[in-house]
Amino acid sequence: MTGSEASPTFRLAYVPGTTPAKWVRIWNERLPDIPLTLVAVTAAQAPEVLRGGEADAGLVRLPVDRTFFSAIPLYTETTVVVVPKDHVITAAEEVTVADLADEVLFHPLDDVFDWDAPPGEPAFERPATTEDAIELVAAGVGLLVVPQSLARLHHRRDLTYRPVVDAPQSGVALSWPEEATTDMVEDFIGIVRGRTVNSSRGRKAEEAQPKEKSTDKAGTRRKQTPGKATPAKAAGRGGARGGGGAPKSAKRGKPRRRS
Repeated sequence: MTGSEASPTFRLAYVPGTTPAKWVRIWNERLPDIPLTLVAVTAAQAPEVLRGGEADAGLVRLPVDRTFFSAIPLYTETTVVVVPKDHVITAAEEVTVADLADEVLFHPLDDVFDWDAPPGEPAFERPATTEDAIELVAAGVGLLVVPQSLARLHHRRDLTYRPVVDAPQSGVALSWPEEATTDMVEDFIGIVRGRTVNSSRGRKAEEAQPKEKSTDKAGTRRKQTPGKATPAKAAGRGGARGGGGAPKSAKRGKPRRRS
């Protein structure tokens, strides 16, 4: 293991749209002596932050470089198109990429999708960020396709969104440098995977082992010899045959004398 001794805290990077709060709460309950520090990064920054050791692990968007990083996929997001509330698209419950062919669609520089060819009509320029693109959608000059979590993150009262059923999707994963799988990383993996405190995997494995059965002074397990009853058991069986353990003569009393 490397890095456990050098890092007094566990540093978790997270990209926009991911929600680490639940796992942070569980960490604080189980490991109160090891502070967890959140490191906010963009999707593009996440790999370099992890490579440079500025964070121990991260909630990132797939894909990742599997020659360097380990990754546990967590979930795949619904893809949506963000539109003004009075846009004609709001009349439908969901749309397809073909439905967007005649729309101006923004393709920000921090776009998380790996489009072969972005749909719709290209905008006059590429916004620097998703947040900038949201502002342009609110201005009524185009639409934006994003993972649902980003639509919620940048929610505005004058905007809404609809699922795009055949668009690419974005997956979220817990990732870390494979050669830096520290004890703290293992602890966080256990939390993310829903392991209990007494799980048989991870650092708590010793607590989950069953207690050894009693042994005699020679260190061997005591066995009951098959077919051989103990004195107590033998007495019990004899009593059962005798109608509760009392001799028959005791129940009949003394014989009466003839006159």
